[in-house]
Amino acid sequence: MKTQERIPKTRIERAAHIAGAGVKVGGNYMKHYAKKLVNADVSREELHKDNAGDIYETLSTLKGSALKVAQMMSMDRGILPREYQEKFQLSQYSAPPLSAPLVAQVFRKAFGQPPTAFFDDFTSKAVAAASIGQVHKARAKEKWLAVKIQYPGVANSIGSDLRMVKPFAVRLLNMNKNDIDNYFDEIEGKLLEETNYALELKRSMELSAACTHIKNLIFPQYYPKWSSDKIITMDWLDGLHLKEFLANNPSQEVRNRIGQALWDFYDFQIHILKTVHADPHPGNFLFLEDGTVNIFDFGCVKEIPDRFYTPYFRLVDRNIYKDSEKTGAIFRELELLHADDTDADIAFFTPLFKEMINMLTLPFTKETFDFGNETYFSGIYQFADKLIDMPEVRNSKKARGSRHSLYINRTYYGLYHILFDLKAVVNTGNRIFY
Repeated sequence: MKTQERIPKTRIERAAHIAGAGVKVGGNYMKHYAKKLVNADVSREELHKDNAGDIYETLSTLKGSALKVAQMMSMDRGILPREYQEKFQLSQYSAPPLSAPLVAQVFRKAFGQPPTAFFDDFTSKAVAAASIGQVHKARAKEKWLAVKIQYPGVANSIGSDLRMVKPFAVRLLNMNKNDIDNYFDEIEGKLLEETNYALELKRSMELSAACTHIKNLIFPQYYPKWSSDKIITMDWLDGLHLKEFLANNPSQEVRNRIGQALWDFYDFQIHILKTVHADPHPGNFLFLEDGTVNIFDFGCVKEIPDRFYTPYFRLVDRNIYKDSEKTGAIFRELELLHADDTDADIAFFTPLFKEMINMLTLPFTKETFDFGNETYFSGIYQFADKLIDMPEVRNSKKARGSRHSLYINRTYYGLYHILFDLKAVVNTGNRIFY
């Protein structure tokens, strides 16, 4: 993969790249409609493919929060067109890496010396590159290590980047501006945390230690002496990314074992620790043939406040819906409904939210759940399509849903989709958490 010699840092330079992408997208639309004049049957697939390629090329050059938004959107299957999803998935671990001189520059700034001063071996080329940083393989004596290096300048550009990519998100996700504004504030806060590698190192060590009792999970050891606010060093973990792992056709027993380990991992964090690894995309896991999972990268962690946790999980209880006053009160606590909503608003949104929650919480109501059930996931996608097509939802003047729901919902969506790809049957239990 071709390396990148520099990252645009100034606001003007980054804005110029975004504007350039906008010009390309506009040109793609003009070409598409010109073809439609000649052939009315021309599909939008080519348009989506061209737009996805142009947008991803720009975002992968900028890196940082701009590319992180693409990564987040790639996890929401059924919302983005397939062409965008496939292209944006590259941001999970296959973005263009930085060149060796830039990597050495980050080390010199942190430690006053290049990486070769600390390690007996250090790969000049990255072995993986994502939105916030890239990973190099190193060796200290007999120990193999993974060294994660943050891209220069990404922390300083978060706010301006999000403002620039917001129009793309509004258009691609077909969401109203109020929802986008509400959630982008939450995203900005989390991205600022993700660029704080000292905080990530602390959380990585604490959460790994808290979860070591969970079967079939492996966590690396972390090394503060080789880490800084822009560098994290940990044990090197072997394994395969999800697509590679599934290409080897693992047995159903192994799929189930992995699925159970991941379910237990998130179940314990959310319901016991109230602090959760909120970035469950496949690039953050490595899978082994014996059914164990390597887990790393605790950059995105969501702390769940009780005022959100309690009403959110009360909705698992189907009996709650028999009392419209209790249901309405919980929906208002979760900001799905608002105190100034009209009777018409309440009558419209309440059954929609009930339907959505019933689908998404179904695994919690069963002792075991088959995440390979395509009918279940098709229903979720169809419901998402229905929501997008409703003018009342698209044109709503209010954000519907607490900002805390963004990363909790994202965590469950990401987990569900990994379990779906695994076709895992999982003991989800029939427990009550409130």
